[in-house]
Amino acid sequence: MTTNLKVGALVLAAVALAAGGGYWYGQRQSAVHGSEPAASMAASASEKKERKVLYYRNPMGLPDTSPTPKKDPMGMDYIPVYEGEQESEAESTNQIKISTDKVQKLGVRVEAATLRTLDKTVRAAGRIEPDERLSYAITPKFEGYVERLHVNATGQAVGKGQPLFEVYSPELVSAQREYAIAAQGVDSLKSASEETQNGMRQLAESSLMRLRNWDISDEQVKALAQSGNARRTLTFRSPVAGIVTEKKAVQGMRFMPGDALYQVTNLSSVWVIADVFEQDIGLVKPGTKATVHINAYPDKVFTGSITYVYPTLTAETRTVPVRVELTNAGGLLKPGMFAQVELPAASKGAVLTVPTSAVIDSGTRQIVLVQLKEGRFEPREVKIGARSEDRVEIINGVQDGEMVVVAANFLIDAESNLKAAVGSLGHAGHGAQPSTDGAPSTKVVTGVGHQAEGTVEDVDAKTSTVTLAHGPVASLKWPAMSMEFKVAHGGLLKELKPGAAVAFEFVERGQGEWVITAAKPAGKAAANSHAGHN
Repeated sequence: MTTNLKVGALVLAAVALAAGGGYWYGQRQSAVHGSEPAASMAASASEKKERKVLYYRNPMGLPDTSPTPKKDPMGMDYIPVYEGEQESEAESTNQIKISTDKVQKLGVRVEAATLRTLDKTVRAAGRIEPDERLSYAITPKFEGYVERLHVNATGQAVGKGQPLFEVYSPELVSAQREYAIAAQGVDSLKSASEETQNGMRQLAESSLMRLRNWDISDEQVKALAQSGNARRTLTFRSPVAGIVTEKKAVQGMRFMPGDALYQVTNLSSVWVIADVFEQDIGLVKPGTKATVHINAYPDKVFTGSITYVYPTLTAETRTVPVRVELTNAGGLLKPGMFAQVELPAASKGAVLTVPTSAVIDSGTRQIVLVQLKEGRFEPREVKIGARSEDRVEIINGVQDGEMVVVAANFLIDAESNLKAAVGSLGHAGHGAQPSTDGAPSTKVVTGVGHQAEGTVEDVDAKTSTVTLAHGPVASLKWPAMSMEFKVAHGGLLKELKPGAAVAFEFVERGQGEWVITAAKPAGKAAANSHAGHN
């Protein structure tokens, strides 16, 4: 019995000791943990005291600031801007921020600006024309009649020396007889005095010169001198082998001196006259090899050289003619055919280039979007130089290795312009005026669409307007308030019943005109709003 009492006393003592120790430890921990919030609050208070307020900006994002605290016409307090916040805001003034999800949805793709050699090929449309140096006109130098035609069709091929036509001319017959008499007189006066012989020789030579000036061949003159008989007709022969490209002679017609009766063109070599656009003409140099493709022969490639760049520009097409010479051994190339000409342009070595799609050309300036980091882009004005098929030279504005947007840059540019426009319009319903107290102005750039939750207070189906008491709108930095919205279409009024709690999306269609584009029942009631904005 005594032993049991002793054991019980020991157990009670142990319990009391444990209870006392637990109480002491709990009090100590409570004191320690209780001091942490106090220390945190003290540090936060000191930090707030150290931060310097630079100015106060409009709570609705309007370009209105104040050096001292004040309220807007709705009674909302202006928001303080602390030192350091202004710097970060200034750094991002010219930058475009887009969420990672939106970057993926837009299909944005970037590529590094690199040093490359621009190998450009100038392409131009051209046409086949005969070589002007190989074209000949057959023109009599005396009056006469076409007695007979040996070649009587345009386009007929002729050889060099082939008879074309015969003519009759009284002047020609008279000149032949004059020369024949003079030639016979020289022979008959061999025993006469030297002076008489010289006079007869001069007469014969002048008659011969007259015949030669009329393009009488030496063969015909020799036959005339031997026979002494004047021929009634004279045969005109082709001076070159080629094609009769023009025929005006008709059998029996009368012609006058200088009339072009035939034109014969040698097509063994032809010209390609390519029309090069004005902006590319500086890249084309004489002597450069050119490649010509003819629609009639898609499986053949013709090569030639640039022999001449014409000094004139066609005002209607803003093009400069460029001559390319081609050999036409097989006679495949015919005057009048269309040709596609490729002229390689001279390169000036490695230059900084970006893909052509990276440049946004507004007509007055060129812009490139540079990716600073994920979701942040900076538009830069650049000066461009030479172009190739898919790349363009950047003279200044971008550094080697910088990442530029090469796909969806127009979408980014359009969105950033729209954001800037929406931000500059602001919320006209608040009636705030720009500050004139000299404090720096701020502009909040907002997105295109905004989301909020609220309770429908009133619906006017005739004007398609709804009064909503909505909660805070983070994208516009609006507090909770009650205001009037337009609806995009009448079907939205089914969800917008008085007293209904809804989640909705809206945009600013005009200055101060906010339009609901989508609405659905909210998961929970919207926050209370203050109705002073109604």
